[in-house]
Order: sequence, then C-alpha cells, then structure tokens
Amino acid sequence: MAAGKTHDFHILPPSPWPIVGSVSAILMTTGFVFWWHDEAWGKWVAMLGVLGVLFTMFSWWTDVRNEANAGFHTPVVQLHHRYGMLLFIASEVMFFVAWFWAFFNAALYPPAGEAVGGTWPPKGIEPLDPFVYPLLNTLILLLSGTTITWAHHALIHGDRKGLKQGLWLTIGLGVLFTALQAYEYAHAEFGFSGNIYGATFFMATGFHGFHVIVGTIFLAVCLWRAYLGDFTPRQHFGFEAAAWYWHFVDVVWLFLFLSIYIWGSDFGRAAAPYFG
Repeated sequence: MAAGKTHDFHILPPSPWPIVGSVSAILMTTGFVFWWHDEAWGKWVAMLGVLGVLFTMFSWWTDVRNEANAGFHTPVVQLHHRYGMLLFIASEVMFFVAWFWAFFNAALYPPAGEAVGGTWPPKGIEPLDPFVYPLLNTLILLLSGTTITWAHHALIHGDRKGLKQGLWLTIGLGVLFTALQAYEYAHAEFGFSGNIYGATFFMATGFHGFHVIVGTIFLAVCLWRAYLGDFTPRQHFGFEAAAWYWHFVDVVWLFLFLSIYIWGSDFGRAAAPYFG
C-alpha cells in the first residue's frame, strides 16, 4: 500500500464529541422532563445537559474549523458538507410544515364549540394588525437577505471589508427583527393558552423567531471568523451554510406573514369569511 493519501476523503481521527454530545442531550431532555414535573433536582440536571451540549457544539465545530484551515476539506468533502446542510434545511422545512398544518387545520375546520365559535380567528380574539410590526419585520428580513448576499459576493471577489460590513448589517437587522417581535408579543391581546389560535400562532411564529436568533448567532460566528482571517473565495462553506440558513429563515417568514398574519387576521376574515 502506498504511504501517501490516495483518495479525496478525510478520514476522521477518534473524537470524544459524539458520545459527550449524546450524554449531554440525554441529561438535558431528562432534566427538563423532571423539572417540568416539579422535581427540583431536574433543573440542575437540565442545566448540566445544556452546558454539555453547548460545550460539545463549540469544541466539535472548532475541530471542523481547524480541519478546514489545515486543508482537509477537499472539494469532495465540501460537497458532502453541502449535502448535509441541504438535508438539515429540508428537515427544518418539514418541522414548519407541522405548524402550518396545525394552523390551517384549525382555521379551515374550526370546532363548533364556544371557544372558537365557528369562525377564524375565533370569537373574542383580536389578531395583530399585519400591516404594522409584521410588515416592518418582513421588510427587515427582505433587506437582510440582500445584505447577506452582498457579503457573500464580497467574499467571492476577495473583498474582506465588504464581507464584514455585510455581516454587521445582517446581524443588526436580525437583532432588530427579534426586538420588534418581542415587543409585538408583549402587546398581543391574546395568549398562548386557552385557545387554538394563540397556540398555533405562537408556536409557528415563536419557533421562527428562535430560528432567527440561531441564524443571528450563526452569522456572528462567521463575522468573528472573518476577523480571524478565515474564509477564502475558494473555501468558505461555513459562511455559505450560514447564508443558506438565513435565506431559509427569510422564506419561512414570507409564508408566515401571508398565511398567519394576513390570511389569518381580521383582514383575511373579511376577504374570505368562513361558511361553516
């Protein structure tokens, strides 16, 4: 057998992070379950699990970054990373399909009980005006899609300054979106519990808000790496994955805005009344 490497794949050395991450995930989920069942010790187990998951994420991704900088990420390896990211985004799409399904099932076939009243939105629910903060957040996310694209093109053309500026703007817009959504939630005239509208609304939009926070952190890490000198025009999958994720978040919001905020509001009720 030849002593040199004769293939384009990267054979990973033994790593502790799969087992550490698995144990941490078990501790986290188990701890939350017992905590929610009023077991005081469950809180500490859950926190230990959360810290373990965060430590695993930081350590494992640091190893991946070091492998990339060492030249182990050949074109074949990068291609497989792209496949993995696409499959991850596809799984996230199906995650949101569940919340859209729940919302439309309740909206198109509302129960006849007093809690819903045979209409959608249910009687007694004052939905948010879609053309105030939701519309503003839509414009913010659409603008952020252009700034992250600007950063991507700047990276491809070797413009490090444009890369950093585009990332700073995108991160700022992500933080602004989160702040406006928090303000909107604080002033909503309906809650999460007690009605199907509030439950489906907050689950769909709330999980999207969580994804915006994750995407903002993702981009902040890319900005930090950009200042460290990472990413080249030929090798920048970490940034590319973050940009794909951010565009996915943008597209999901457009569907949320059109269906839940507009169609599922008083405006939608007036335009298409329920004939149940």
